[in-house]
Amino acid sequence: MSSFDPVTIGIVSVSDRASSGVYEDKGLPALQDWLTRALKNPVRFEPRLIPDEQARISATLIELVDAGCALVLTTGGTGPALRDVTPEATLAVAHKEMPGFGEQMRQISLRFVPTAILSRQCAVIRDKSLIINLPGQPKSIQETLEGLKDASGASIVNGIFAAVPYCVDLIGGPYLETRDEVCKAFRPKSAIRPTT
Repeated sequence: MSSFDPVTIGIVSVSDRASSGVYEDKGLPALQDWLTRALKNPVRFEPRLIPDEQARISATLIELVDAGCALVLTTGGTGPALRDVTPEATLAVAHKEMPGFGEQMRQISLRFVPTAILSRQCAVIRDKSLIINLPGQPKSIQETLEGLKDASGASIVNGIFAAVPYCVDLIGGPYLETRDEVCKAFRPKSAIRPTT
């Protein structure tokens, strides 16, 4: 029996073509793989593969929050193309905006491509759930969650996930514990649970 709090995480891949079977979705496996490596908690995933339709995305996010997901991560649909409506759908269900997540994701991606400024990823809180829009490519998903490290493994730029566990604490969610070799979570000393 694990001493770590169990957590339910919603993972949503937004893609017209993958959801209609034109090509294989790579977003959901990338999210599940990274989260399984990063978290010590027992995780139950609620995966969804849906088309780029604003009402459908919003309804899916509400459904996952209502189902008890402390964290919901989306991938895809965050660019400037006409069908990219994930940020609009996310903001439509928000109780609070968390702009720092989007700012940091763009800072990380700008180290690789100048077109990172076209990304409109955002993060919001709905009830007791944190919802974050991530990029669409598996490599970019990992970079934005994990951050960038040098050849020795020392952190160059923090990934956004370093702030996720404390954010989830503050909104009344489970105590998320990360594996430092993947992503070291940051909490103020007063918020760190003693290990037994």
